[in-house]
Amino acid sequence: MDDPVRTVFKAMPKRFKKGVLDKDLSFYFSLGDHQKWTVHVGTSTCKVEEGKKVEQADCVLKTSPELFLRMVTEGYVPGIMDFTAGRVKSNDPMLLKELKAAFGW
Repeated sequence: MDDPVRTVFKAMPKRFKKGVLDKDLSFYFSLGDHQKWTVHVGTSTCKVEEGKKVEQADCVLKTSPELFLRMVTEGYVPGIMDFTAGRVKSNDPMLLKELKAAFGW
């Protein structure tokens, strides 16, 4: 059976909502020690790649696989305590909201 994080990323192109974003963006996800993913989205495109595929992503999210799955499957929005405790790190938390809208999470 596929791991749940891999399943989420593999399903992203089918879940992508065209027309939600108004520009091209790249997202890099570092989830625990071994899960690294790059997602490129635009007005009508979505490309998901395993590993770090960009030198500098527009938005970086570093968290645990478990917290990421909560964000995706339960709509959990990390709060200030998650950031201050180091459970979630991002260079642009506002872009995470755009990502959430583009996939209906």
